[in-house]
Amino acid sequence: MIDYRFDESVAEIVLNAPSRRNALGLNDLHELAAAYDRAEADGARAVLLRGEGPSFCAGRDISGVDPATDDVGGYLDDMLTPLLRRMAMFPAPTFGVAHGACLGVGLGLLIATDVVYVADTAKIGSPFGALGATLDSGGHALFVERLGAHATLDLIYTGRLMSGAEAVRAGLFSRAFPADELPDAASSAALSAAAGPTQAFGVSKRIVSAIRDERLGLWDAMALENRAQAALAATDDYREGFAAFQAKRRPEFTGR
Repeated sequence: MIDYRFDESVAEIVLNAPSRRNALGLNDLHELAAAYDRAEADGARAVLLRGEGPSFCAGRDISGVDPATDDVGGYLDDMLTPLLRRMAMFPAPTFGVAHGACLGVGLGLLIATDVVYVADTAKIGSPFGALGATLDSGGHALFVERLGAHATLDLIYTGRLMSGAEAVRAGLFSRAFPADELPDAASSAALSAAAGPTQAFGVSKRIVSAIRDERLGLWDAMALENRAQAALAATDDYREGFAAFQAKRRPEFTGR
């Protein structure tokens, strides 16, 4: 079950099935995709994704899955991957709040989110060998990029789970907080981003994605920055930022 709230230009999307640790079935993926569509239609200038109960998301809901008839390719290729791409390309800053189990599909949701704040006690890794399955949802790419091949395979072979604090130290996510401080920290960051220059943030999001996905070098990335900066100069927020700086006042950005 996916809940949706919209307030102060922030769309809050909540995984709300705590009895199954927010594990996601096919219908949940459809609801989640619809929530991101709704957030864009509402003009959200930031998105906050979190989970109710003891975990963020324990992965795919396999409680009623028969491996003999399971269309795992349909789940992953036809629904999950397009959803993760949709999330990653959302045209405003996105924030994830991760606590408890953040595994499999849950890890993929975090990979597709711009900024991820984790509880220092969160659990991240690949325990799927116990199912005869492998890590999916982009986990191999994230772990190899940030941890290297040896540490990635160690996690996969042993099933060891990293704490949130360890994952942040390894460069997997943004920041770690004590569990009781995590919701407020993430909410404050999302509200701040929603009041910021949305188009400028979107430009940085696209540049970072291009550097990661296209492996841009310094000069190609700089050329992309230069073109983006020239385009931003025509926006209302760019002019407002300069005017506020020159008048020594706080800028009031509109996202335009």
